[in-house]
Parts: sequence; structure tokens; C-alpha cells
Amino acid sequence: MIQNKKILAVCPARGGSKGIPLKNLVPFLGVPLVARVGHMVSEISMIDRAVVSTDHPEIAEVARQSGLDTPFLRPEDLSGDQISDSQVLTHALKEMEHRDKVQYDLVVMLQPTSPLRRKEHIVQAIEMFIQGDWDAVWTVSETDSKHHPRKQLNVEAGQLSYHDPSGHQIIARQQLTPLYHRNGVAYVISRDCLLSHNNITGEKTGALILPDYYVSIDTMWDLKLSEFIYHSYSKLNT
Repeated sequence: MIQNKKILAVCPARGGSKGIPLKNLVPFLGVPLVARVGHMVSEISMIDRAVVSTDHPEIAEVARQSGLDTPFLRPEDLSGDQISDSQVLTHALKEMEHRDKVQYDLVVMLQPTSPLRRKEHIVQAIEMFIQGDWDAVWTVSETDSKHHPRKQLNVEAGQLSYHDPSGHQIIARQQLTPLYHRNGVAYVISRDCLLSHNNITGEKTGALILPDYYVSIDTMWDLKLSEFIYHSYSKLNT
């Protein structure tokens, strides 16, 4: 709890991942992805309850051993790849309020697929939410200028064209307005935003811009890249 706000952390970890089978159990530096979330939230005293939302018994067991609570299995109708984050979080919020007989003020979503997160990122996101007038706070990273929309191309019948017609005017990256993308490190959402707006972004969503490079794991290449980045940062800090 922080400033009388009760906080529920939810780790969404379904079993039906397609890019990497049972992705959330894949080891990152020897520790299953879902377990890394459990180990991290156990160090954050301001989080009142931390649960995993999964449809898979093995993921639930690994999560439980790592410190995440596993009071329920996600129902089948919320386990497909077309289910939104807000649906999963709303289900977990209502389930835990019913079980705990309390009302949570904030939900923190921590996806297992961002293993480069650090404890201070989560704390900073929560503190930013508490200190500001936000419906939600997302962690984001600046998008590499090479991937800026004004530099992207369409290909039709083998012919190139700029996706944004103004792209042909870009000579140097300094002409580009910085853009940002979600990095999956942390999302902090108010109870009202989830239950009233049915979304993880409301009318006012704050951006916590994180430096460095973060990978959201979808493929084995992403996993290997994340491990390389982790080791590289470790060497820089020694």
C-alpha cells in the first residue's frame, strides 16, 4: 500500500503461446520467465497482493513457487490470443476483490515477457501514478529513428512507396519528432479505468520513459537477444 492505495499486481501468463510453446515457462538465465516476476514483486513492499492469471496448471505451480499467488485458473473463454489485456485484468481484479473481500485501487500488470525490467521501474511507475492525476501509467521506450513511421515503406506489386508521403522529405534523423512504443515493463491502471472504461488507457495516460533497451519476448531470437543485453549491461556496471 502507498498513500492508502491498495495495489494488486497481475502477471498474465496463459499457456497457449504460439511463437514459443509454453513461452512463460522458458528459462531466462536459468529462471522461468513467470518466476522472475514472482521473485521481483516479492521485493516490493507497496504491492499488497500479486497473482498470476493463467489457464495452465504447470505455469500456476511455477508461479506459486516463485511467490505469486495462484487462487484461480483463468477460464477458457479468456485464454485465446484475441483476448485483450483489459479483459484479463478485469477478471483478475473482480476475482481477487471477491476472494479478498477488499477493493483494490490500482492494478499493476507485469508481463513475464519483459525480463529486463528492474524493481525500480515498477516502483517508479507506481509512484508516478500516485503523484499525478492519471488514469494509467505505461512504461515506454523511444523508438529507434530507423523505424520511424515516416521512414517506412509500402511494397505493392514490387514497387516501393513511402507509407507516409512526407517521408521523401526526410534527409536526417534530426528532422523526425521522437516517437515512443510500449516496452512491456510495467502498466499501472486505476480500478475505475478498468471497470468503467474497459481499457488499460484512460483519458489521461502518463508515460514513464525508460532509457536503455528492452525486449518483449515473442521468439527464441528475442530471448537470446535479451540475455545478451542483460550480460552487456552487467559488464558495463562492473
